[in-house]
Amino acid sequence: MTRRTGPDGTCRRELASPPARPTGVRAGTGSGRRVAGWAAVAGLLLLVSACAARAAGVDPPPTAAPPTDADRLVLRIERVGGFLPIGVTEASLPVVSVYGDGRVITEGPVPAIYPGPALPNVQVRQISTDDVRALVDRALAAGVSDTADLGRPTIADATTMRFTVVTGATTYVREVYALGETGGTARTGGGIGAPSAPVAPGQLTADQQAARGKLLDLAGALTDLDGTLGAASVGAAEPYTPRAVAAVVTAWHPRVTDPPQPQRPWPGPALPGTQLGGQAGLTCLSVSGDAAAALLDAARQANGLTPWTSADGTPWSVAFRPLLPDESGCADLAG
Repeated sequence: MTRRTGPDGTCRRELASPPARPTGVRAGTGSGRRVAGWAAVAGLLLLVSACAARAAGVDPPPTAAPPTDADRLVLRIERVGGFLPIGVTEASLPVVSVYGDGRVITEGPVPAIYPGPALPNVQVRQISTDDVRALVDRALAAGVSDTADLGRPTIADATTMRFTVVTGATTYVREVYALGETGGTARTGGGIGAPSAPVAPGQLTADQQAARGKLLDLAGALTDLDGTLGAASVGAAEPYTPRAVAAVVTAWHPRVTDPPQPQRPWPGPALPGTQLGGQAGLTCLSVSGDAAAALLDAARQANGLTPWTSADGTPWSVAFRPLLPDESGCADLAG
């Protein structure tokens, strides 16, 4: 069964096939009509209750368990959009990604130096599959599967917080504009950030603020697993070793205030790669296996400002993005 919601918030259910006739009852008999009639009434009541919940912005609680495949994404928080330099969003890592086998992948602390390392500090921790299920339940209870309006405050160029939850064959995606900037009625934590721009009175209703508060609280809980699950339930952080890596490429335009950087020959496939996401001036290439290992080794000897020269001597700026278990190439970075 497929659930679809129209632009006006109305709800309908579409069956994959027509409802079956009751077994052992002929269509023309009175008993058959009564059985079919009661079945229709029951189905209508279920549809009405589901649509009423949908209209209120609350989906019926999912019943299927999250997937347990090792590389299957189960839960993710990421920041998208905002007024950022070209390529920054595409090369950024999600805030947190949880997988079916209990791996939790985040970006760890980086040295407070400039320029910073060329490679992000990607870390992986391990939790149990029972705790994965608990986190999914928590995310759904916080409203990731809901559809009620969350409002859009008039804050310019803010980022959008995107929550993704997978349960059974259903993927729920919930986006909240300026969540970290406007906050809500709940705590912050785990690097999500406290509200930095108060919302003018009347921009958000009490219900919108409360819904945003639940999602902000969820973000804090998912980025503080020691506090959420207990330190004993969360494995120690270890470096994440990717099977593949993407290079997000832009033209090299050094600022006069940047310290001079020695150029390095590019050790991977020909730069600048292919256009990424239809955005002019932004390209990408990805490699796996031994080629990825060689590229990562070269990146460890560079920094975020290093100019990489192609075969014809053209310098390029490259942001290295280790690909996560559910990602296979540059196309995964374009959304």
